[in-house]
Parts: sequence; C-alpha cells; structure tokens
Amino acid sequence: MTTDAAEQQADSHHVIQVRGARENNLKNVSVDLPKRRLTVFTGVSGSGKSSLVFGTIAAESQRLINETYSAFLQSFMPSLGRPDVDGLHNLSAAIVVDQERMGANSRSTVGTATDAYTMLRIVFSRLGTPHIGTSGAFSFNLPEGMCPRCEGVGQISDIDIDQLVDRSKSLNEGAITVPNFAVDSWYWQIMAHSGFYDPDKKLRDFTEREWADFLHKPQVKVKVGSNNFTYEGLVVKVQRTMLAKDRDAMQSHIRAFVDRAVVFRDCPECEGTRLTRAALSSRIDGVNIADCSAMQISDLAAFVRRIEDPSVAPLLAGLRELLDSLVEIGLGYLSLDRASGTLSGGEAQRVKMVRHLGSSLTDITYVFDEPTTGLHPHDIQRMNDLLLRLRDKGNTVLVVEHKPEVIEIADHVVDLGPRAGTAGGEICYSGDVPGLRASGTLTGNHLAHRAKLRGEVRTPTGFLSIEGATQHNLQDVSVDIPTGVLTVVTGVAGSGKSSLIHGNLPGREGVVVADQSPIRGSRRSNPATYTGLLNPIRTAFAKANGVKAALFSANSEGACPKCNGIGLVYTDLAMMAGVASVCEECEGRRFTPEVLTYTLDGKNIHEVLSMSIEEAYGFFTAKGQARTILSRLNDVGLGYLRLGQPLNTLSGGERQRLKLAIHMAEKGATYVLDEPTTGLHLADVDQLLSLLDRLVDAGNTVVVIEHHQAVMAHADWLIDLGPGAGHDGGRIVFEGTPSDLVEKGDTLTARHLRRYVG
Repeated sequence: MTTDAAEQQADSHHVIQVRGARENNLKNVSVDLPKRRLTVFTGVSGSGKSSLVFGTIAAESQRLINETYSAFLQSFMPSLGRPDVDGLHNLSAAIVVDQERMGANSRSTVGTATDAYTMLRIVFSRLGTPHIGTSGAFSFNLPEGMCPRCEGVGQISDIDIDQLVDRSKSLNEGAITVPNFAVDSWYWQIMAHSGFYDPDKKLRDFTEREWADFLHKPQVKVKVGSNNFTYEGLVVKVQRTMLAKDRDAMQSHIRAFVDRAVVFRDCPECEGTRLTRAALSSRIDGVNIADCSAMQISDLAAFVRRIEDPSVAPLLAGLRELLDSLVEIGLGYLSLDRASGTLSGGEAQRVKMVRHLGSSLTDITYVFDEPTTGLHPHDIQRMNDLLLRLRDKGNTVLVVEHKPEVIEIADHVVDLGPRAGTAGGEICYSGDVPGLRASGTLTGNHLAHRAKLRGEVRTPTGFLSIEGATQHNLQDVSVDIPTGVLTVVTGVAGSGKSSLIHGNLPGREGVVVADQSPIRGSRRSNPATYTGLLNPIRTAFAKANGVKAALFSANSEGACPKCNGIGLVYTDLAMMAGVASVCEECEGRRFTPEVLTYTLDGKNIHEVLSMSIEEAYGFFTAKGQARTILSRLNDVGLGYLRLGQPLNTLSGGERQRLKLAIHMAEKGATYVLDEPTTGLHLADVDQLLSLLDRLVDAGNTVVVIEHHQAVMAHADWLIDLGPGAGHDGGRIVFEGTPSDLVEKGDTLTARHLRRYVG
C-alpha cells in the first residue's frame, strides 16, 4: 500500500456513521456526524434526540470501552445492553457530561470534585507556617487531617429530646412519643418495668440520675419478674434501631419522625471547617486553608495569584488556570467548601465540564445535555466559548440543546422530529446552520422567532411580601411580589434568584412549587399512577367486566407474581451495579394473563397504559375525571408521554411539567416554577406561555424563575437580581414591567432583552 493510500485510509475515519438506529422511538435512523466538530442536536421534547445521542452513540461507546477490560474487571461493571442499531462506525471514547446531580455524599465538595482542593493542600503543605506535615494533614477525608469530633463532615447530629418525649407526662401516661413505644408495647414494658425510675412520676420531676438512666444508660441486663431483659436508655435505643438505618429504607412514618428528631449543627470542635486544629493553625499570608475554601472562587483566584514561590510554581499555575476556568464558566460565585450535593443540575454539569477542560486527552467525544440550563444569556456566551475550546483541542462535541445562541455556533446541526413520541424519531435535517434556516423544518422556522413585549400588562390584585431576606448571598432583600399576574424573576447564575423565591415562598398558604427535582419512588410510578388517572381507568375496566378494580393495578392484586408488577426483574449482584431484565412471565406487561383477558372498548389494561397521553385523550371520550386529567397533561405539553412510562425515565423539565399538571386544579393558588422552559423546543415555548396566561387568567398568581428571553418579554412584572453573582449579587437591581426595563434599564438583563426584542 502506498503512503498516499494509507493516509487516505486513515482520513476516512473523519465521520461517525450511525446506521439503522431504532432505540425508543427512532425510526431506523442513519446519519453521519463530522468528527472534531461541534454538532448540535435539536427537535421538540420527545423527538428522539436523547435516544440518538445518549441511548445510541454514547451508550455503545461506553459499552465497547468496557469490553476492553478483563473479564474479572468487567464483573464489577454494570452490564450494558447493546443499543438497537444496525451499525455504528468510527466511534471514539465518549464522556457524558450530564445534569445528574453530583452524589449527595457529604464528603464531596466543589473543591474535591474539581481537584482544586487537592492542589491547595499541596501548596499549604509546602508553604504554610507553621509547617505541619504532608498534604494529607490538610485533608478532611484522611484520618490525619479530619477533625476527630465530626470525622471530617463538619456537622454533628444531635437528637432533639423534646421530639422523643413529653416532659409533662409520666411513662404510664404515654410520655414517650417515639414510634413503636406506645403504652403497653414491648419496648415500653422493658422501660416501664426496669426499676430505674417510677413509671408514675412525671419526666420533668426526674432526678439527674433518673434522667440519665432513662435517656443514656448503656445496655445492661435487668430482671423483670422471672424474665431477663436487656435494657438501654431511650436515646441509645433510638440511635441503634432507627438512626443507624438507611433513610430511604425506612417506613414513611419513621422517616418523618427521624427528620423531626435529628438536628444537624456545626461541629463545635472545628466550627464546621472539618479539619484538625493543627491544619487550621498553618497559614499563608495570615490565611488558613479553611478560609481559602470558604472564599468565593473569584476571590480565591485573586489570592492565589499573589502567592509567588518557585518551589511550587507549576502547581500554582495549574491551580490558577483551574480557578480561572471556574470563574469564566460563570461559577466564580461558588466556594470550594460548597457540598457537591447542593449544586443545581446546571451547576453540577458545569463543574464536571471544567474537569475536562484541563485534561490532556484529545479525540474524545464529549456529550452534553442542555448545558445552558440555569444560565442567563450573559453566561451563555461563556459556555459557548468553552464548547468551542473543547472542540479546538481536537475533540468531537455533541450537544443536545434548544437555545438559538448555541445552535448558531454549531459546525453541524441534526434536527429530529417532526414531532414527539410516535410522531417523531426521524431526521428532518442534517447540515450547517444557514441550511437549517432555509430548511423549512420547525426548528429552522423558529430560529429567528422572537416573542413580543406585552402590549397591556395586567393589574396586580395584591402583594406577597418578602422582608429582610438574608439566605445565602441575599443582602437584606425586601420585595413585594404582585399577585394575580405573571412575575418573572431573573438575573445571572448565582445572583440569588432561587434563594429569594425558594427560601421565602414555599410553605405559605396556597403556594404550589413545581420544580425539576426527582420524584420519590419512581421505578413503580408512572404518569397514570402519579396523576391519579389510574383510578378512573381501573373503575372503567372493573365496570365493563364486572370484576373488582384492584385487579387493574400493577401495584395490587392484578400484578404479575414473578416481577411484582414492575415488568422487569432486577438482579442485585452484590458488589456491582444491579441488572434489569424484562420479566419472562409477563413479557414486561406487568399483569397476570387473567387480567389481560379483560378489555375496555377492545383494549386490555396493558394496551391502554402503552398509549400516549394524546392517544388516550382520544380513547376516553366520555366527560369525566380521566378526560380532565388527560387534557391537563396535554396542556402542559406532555401529550407524547406513555401513560405507563416509569417516572425515573423522565427529564427534569418533564418532571416539572407533570407536577404542574397535577396542581392545575387548585384555584387561587400561587404557582412557583423553576425554569419551566428546560427541555422545551422554541416552538413549544409559545405553548408554555399561553398555558401560563391561562393559569393567571383563571385567578392564580404565577412566579417563574427563568432566563429565557421569550418568557421575560411575556411577563407582567420583572424582578431582576444582581448586579453580578455571589457577593456581587444578592440585591434587586430592577423591579417593573418588561417595557420599562427595555426603555430605561441598565442591567445585564436589560441589555440582552433590548437586543432580543430588537
């Protein structure tokens, strides 16, 4: 083979070829994606973007990488099924940077997740005075550095005794309020007959000795009549039998009790810094490592720039670059000691992104899921720069995204559709951005689409007042939120929007919060069970067949006995991730063969639960509860979801719209929505706006935290926080109508909205 021919052969791998992809709703899709370029995937929610990018390309890349490990190592990895696709050629290793919240592990912080804290530890171990040892002495996750009292967590749990007992009663009167300790119960009898105190004496009259025996006595043998028992103090017993258990495995009433009874407070020994006294004593320029971790990252970057020392010069350069990247990506308002589990989905995705920017790997495929979630238009430009930097290092960057600002910078666009669910799953366009504009597809037509400012704004019916709010970075904020209108709260990421709204409105009478957080217990739940739609469906089946309704619930009598009505059998493999396989008995239908013989208008319960919400709306034509719920689900733009789709397969935006649909029946409520445009195509944003209008016109108050300019333009009232993020934010920089902001405003939001409405 000549050199030229060899070079040609090597160059023929410059596209990723997808052939015949059928995952979920994809209809035999074939497409070529240029490598070392930025490709954006667009299309309405449910059109098949995620199935193509995550479910097919990324999934197969990760499966092939796992296959290169030894059989022994593979036994510790989750077994990934091969996606339903005829062929995938020229794949490179894929790294998925998604919006899954980072593990809620109490030991993980922004500093440990980005390695910034590791670098800082080494700097302190070399330059800190007094010198106290290696970098391990500054780690709260290693025995030599962690505070001995709280073991490096920074908080200790205390039991609130008054949640366990009523001091005004005696044991015989039921002084113990802990679940399972009722008068005459087994636990109660051991305590009442122990002989350490009088069961008729009120707890407030106990001597110090009796009180100590009652609450804190370690296990001892006691004789009651002719029987021997083991006695232990109430707190000791509660800690052993309840607090040692995994919170998610508890019954709900016990979980509620534990949440009330256990209070967390800063550890008195290390004052919440997690570190030993020795680690806190070592300083650089009068500042210790805990002070550095608590600084806002933008301030820490300035502090690190002032340190000059040739012995750690390369390390300092790496740390500066990392901190500068965090600032550049719009995360300068975080601090390194911020717990990873408290970051929003968008923040978590950006933290993961920074880790890859410093990587020396190239020719990787990076896959992003709506990286602009939670970003103000001002921050989107910085996000775009980062995506381009990753591409320019020689990587293939695949992005699922709806924002026109991101679509504009793409080298290549793949548009899926034409609609959602069964009406989607086809490629409507593949090519460059000018071609997309002229393509006549839904996305192409909406690229230049702009929402107009409201002609007439509605008049408020009253106000919800927030006074002197100081959560997180809020600087003593007082504000009146108008009722009976659509209010949009905006500002750059980290300006204090969530702290202001989520910190002060929930819990007030009539306030309904629909957010993107996961829905508990969602493996068994689906839109039909979650919205209460299953009740009228079960009743209709029972009536039509003269049998009882419980047969038509997969969580009750009609469930397939082999999989308990889940449709899948989960095999727990002890040391590795469990594997789910379709139940052989019911073939994933979830019900017993007998139940599947009963029909309603020719369909069995499995066939009805396989319908999309839109199809079901056409199937249940009689006016009634089912029709009402289905029309609400259609209204929030979820018509393409299947009634029986497990909730744990829904995206954050879909979960929020589902919660909204449930609450829509409540009149005179205040709805709090957090970025409801997440996951919505440009064409669907108009539908969302008309839905918000209908909610307001029905007499409700709607408060939306949002960055999407179409929603800002549509508002009756805007509250803009800023001027910047972190300690540069936390103040209200504008309150008024969108047209006032466009005419007179001088905030970052004003500049972008002015440009948007043109």
